[in-house]
Amino acid sequence: MRYARKISKIPQKQFAKYYDKHMEEILRDLDEIISIESVGDINAPVKPFGEGSRKALDWGKSYLEKLGMTTKDFDGYAVHGDFYPEGECKLAVLSHLDTVPAGEGWSYPPFKLTKADGKLFGRGTIDDKGPSVAVLWAVKAIKELNIPIKKNFRVIFGGNEEGGCEDMEYYESKQPFPEMGFTPDGSFPVLNCEKGMVHLTFSAEFSDDKIAEINGGSVINAIPDKCIVKFADDSEKVIRGKSSHGSRPENGDNAVTKFVAEYKNENALLGGLAELFPHGECNGKSCGLGFSDDVSGEMTCALTILKTEGGRLHGGIDIRFPIDKTLAEISGIITSALESKGFKVDELDGMEPHYVDENSEFVQTLLRVYEKVKGEKGKCIAEGGITYVHNTKGGVAFGAEFPEENNNMHGADEHISMETFKINLNMYANAIAELCGE
Repeated sequence: MRYARKISKIPQKQFAKYYDKHMEEILRDLDEIISIESVGDINAPVKPFGEGSRKALDWGKSYLEKLGMTTKDFDGYAVHGDFYPEGECKLAVLSHLDTVPAGEGWSYPPFKLTKADGKLFGRGTIDDKGPSVAVLWAVKAIKELNIPIKKNFRVIFGGNEEGGCEDMEYYESKQPFPEMGFTPDGSFPVLNCEKGMVHLTFSAEFSDDKIAEINGGSVINAIPDKCIVKFADDSEKVIRGKSSHGSRPENGDNAVTKFVAEYKNENALLGGLAELFPHGECNGKSCGLGFSDDVSGEMTCALTILKTEGGRLHGGIDIRFPIDKTLAEISGIITSALESKGFKVDELDGMEPHYVDENSEFVQTLLRVYEKVKGEKGKCIAEGGITYVHNTKGGVAFGAEFPEENNNMHGADEHISMETFKINLNMYANAIAELCGE
């Protein structure tokens, strides 16, 4: 059933006019936060996640204070700001200010905002700095337009989403999460179903007369765009692909599996990997996986890292599995498949699937906001990406991109279109006003 509560007469056109008037200032703010290289590093001298993460959180806290919000710093893990200094908080809007590394292959400087061809380019424009700026300007618009807000709401910025969400684990150990929460860390209309995840590393002893070194992939949750092979005769070959988010391998061209396919007859271990991870296969069927269900759709499975080090061949795998399967089931299958080819699983981390009832008043209100702003029917969707509320009870993702878009998230030339960025601004202002207003 859908709740009958009608959408209120929040001045949508007033918000849109306000953002058009202030767009130059908004883009200056976006350029400012993008210029902070906030790649997390748990081994850096500045704890807990390095100097860049700390600078980004300081920027977020300072901005929240300029908006008149009551702020709190959670030991460098996260910061938040409350709209009202007192009163129970009913809504949290959660986003992160850390990013993945820049990587190679950019047409524009990764840590500078570039506007070209109706798009905004820069690391973090879609994940999650662009949406974070949209949230801040939603608060600013609500204040400056005197939109009535009855219920207190909170903006939360974290500094380690890309490194495993230790920031939110720490935050929620110190601060209860409100009854409603959304993150602009996924897709529109409303992402209420997130697949489970397995990240694992594996290895085996490696010796080859021809191949001296393999170096493919940099992070486990991104499809590798390059695999460098050095040979015993000192020659070198670079196999090129196209990067994409690990949960969307179909949007990329995996340089590691391309290498494995090309050299499968040169080495038994490489041949085994070629059988388990055929180039172009994205669902893990050859590993004994390939599951799907009616709610979350088809699973994904990608070999994202392959390197030689210390006489061993090391690999990494990113798996996103449907909500009708468990972490134990998927882990058992992939472990057995790897062991059958002579590999040993070194580390395995994962998350169970996340699902929020689409018939809740909270979700239905967000769908109505979507319909109001976008002018089309809203619906709940499922994705393989792990959003910032994956482990938060009742939390959903509300944007920041659309399922049909390919914004090169985690890849070179990450971007958000001006059209989508404007929708973000209007969507978040309307959502906060609807959920917390009169």
